[in-house]
Amino acid sequence: MSNNLPFSALGLDELLIQAVNEAGYQNPTPIQAKAIPMALTGRDLMASAQTGTGKTASFTLPILHRLAQMRASKAIRALVLVPTRELAIQVDNSFQTYGKHTAIKTAAVYGGVDIDDQLQVLKAGVDVLVATPGRLVDMINRKHIQLDSLRILVLDEADRMLDLGFRDDIQRIVQNAPTKRQNLLFSATFSKDIKQLAHDFMRHPVKIELENPNSAANTVSQSFYPVDQQDKPEILSYLIHGGRWQKVLVFVRTKKAANKVAELLAEDGINAQAIHSDKSQYLRIRTLEDFKDNYFDVLVATDVAARGLDIEQLPLVINYDLPKVPQDYVHRIGRTGRAGQKGRAISLVNPEEKKLLAGIQQLIKKPLEIEPLPYFEDGEVRPAEIEEPVSKTRNKRKPDLKTGKPAIKQRSGNKSRNGSTRKPSGTAPKKRPAVFSGKKRKS
Repeated sequence: MSNNLPFSALGLDELLIQAVNEAGYQNPTPIQAKAIPMALTGRDLMASAQTGTGKTASFTLPILHRLAQMRASKAIRALVLVPTRELAIQVDNSFQTYGKHTAIKTAAVYGGVDIDDQLQVLKAGVDVLVATPGRLVDMINRKHIQLDSLRILVLDEADRMLDLGFRDDIQRIVQNAPTKRQNLLFSATFSKDIKQLAHDFMRHPVKIELENPNSAANTVSQSFYPVDQQDKPEILSYLIHGGRWQKVLVFVRTKKAANKVAELLAEDGINAQAIHSDKSQYLRIRTLEDFKDNYFDVLVATDVAARGLDIEQLPLVINYDLPKVPQDYVHRIGRTGRAGQKGRAISLVNPEEKKLLAGIQQLIKKPLEIEPLPYFEDGEVRPAEIEEPVSKTRNKRKPDLKTGKPAIKQRSGNKSRNGSTRKPSGTAPKKRPAVFSGKKRKS
C-alpha cells in the first residue's frame, strides 16, 4: 500500500477521519498504512517498527472504528496494556483525540495515584481501558474490574513490559479475559521472549515488521562526543549554551543523577527540571506539560521517560549516560525525529562506556559518528582545532581551543530564582567555557 494514500483510503469511519484531519495528519505512516487495514479485519496482529513512527494510531484508530460498529455498552470492550504511567496517559489522550466525535468513552488506570479516583471514573462505564499491568491486576483481585465483555486486547511496548517483569501479570489478565477476542501486539523487537508470549495468547497472528526494528528513524542524526566522566556536566552546559538549544531532553541512568545534573545546569543559568519515578505522579505530569509548553528548556530524565513521551518538535536528545540495555538507546532517541520531523541525538561517551557503545552500534547495525566539541562564536559553530577526547588531567586548566589562553568560565545575566546566574535569552559564550579544566564541582 502506498504511503501517499490518505487516511480515508484505509477504510476508517468518517468521524475518525475528521478527527485525524483536525489533528493535522493527512497521510498514514508506513506502519499505520499496513497495520490499520489488517486490524480492521479482526485478525490477531503482531507489529514491529521503529520507535516514533506512529504505532499508537495503528491500534487506537481500528479499535475506535470497530467499537463504533458495535452496540453501545458500559462494559470494557477494549483493553490496552502498557508498561508505564506516562505511556498510559499518552495512549489515553490518543483515544480521546481520535474518538472525540464518537460516543466511545476511555479511561486510564495506573499506579502511583489514588485508586479511588480511578474507580469513580470506571463506575460511570468505559468502552476502552488503558492500564499498566500491576494496577489492573490489583483492581481485578479486588473485584473492581471484570473483563467478561472484552473483545480486543492490545499489548503495547510488549518487550518493555517483559523487561520490567510483567509476564506473570499479563498471564493473569489474559486468564480473566474471554477466549474469543482480537489480540494486537506491538513491540520494538520480535525477540525470542516476545515470540513465546505471542504463542501463548495469540491465534495465528499476522506479522508486520518494517525495516530494522532496532534502529531509530532515518530522520534522526546520531553522533557522540568522547569525553571523561568528570567533564560531562560542564560539556553538557557548554553545548546547550553555545548551541542556544531551547528544548532538550537529557537522559541519565539514575534518579540521583537526574537531580544532580538538573541542579548543575541550573547553576549555569540553564532552566532545567528533573523527572523520575521518585517524583509524584502529579508532579511528573505537570513537569512534562510545562516542558511541552516551553516553560523551561531542559528536561533531565531517567529511562522511565524513554517510553511514552510524545513531544511535538523535540529537536534534540542527549544521552548524558549511555543506557545499560542497548534497546533503551533506540527508545531514548526515538523521542526526537517523530512523525517525519528531523531530530538529533548526541551521546557523551566516557572510556568506561565503550562496551555499551559497541553494543548499541551492533544493535542498530551502524556506527555512530564521532564529533569533536564545536567552538561557538556569536551563536555560530566554528570548527574545533583539537579532536582528541577530553583528558583525565585534574587540577590543571586546559587552554582555550581558539586562543590558546587558559579557558575562563564566563557567567553573566540575571539571577534565577534559586540565586544562580542565568544567561540572557539569545546569547551564547564567545569563548569556550572551562569544559576541559578537569576541576571538580561541588558535590
